[in-house]
Amino acid sequence: MNAAGASCPPRDGRWPLERVLFALAGTMTLVSVILVLLVSPWFLVLTSLVGVNQWLYVMFGACPASFVLSRAFKLRSVIYPPANPGISRDRSA
Repeated sequence: MNAAGASCPPRDGRWPLERVLFALAGTMTLVSVILVLLVSPWFLVLTSLVGVNQWLYVMFGACPASFVLSRAFKLRSVIYPPANPGISRDRSA
């Protein structure tokens, strides 16, 4: 964090996992609201699933979306670093 309390952008120019999850959750919530208004109130279930996934990440440091994003796009968390920072979990080497 810098002096103003805002987090510094990553050096490689990629967003951290938490920022992508926040953007994904916001997008899915807005899409579900539009679908509730235009299609069916049953799309409120989508909104509740987004909320459950956010709480899963807060409580356990992982949710289904975080697993997919970290594996598919190799995003890393800035809040929950790997247990052994000296040991890479990347098996591509």
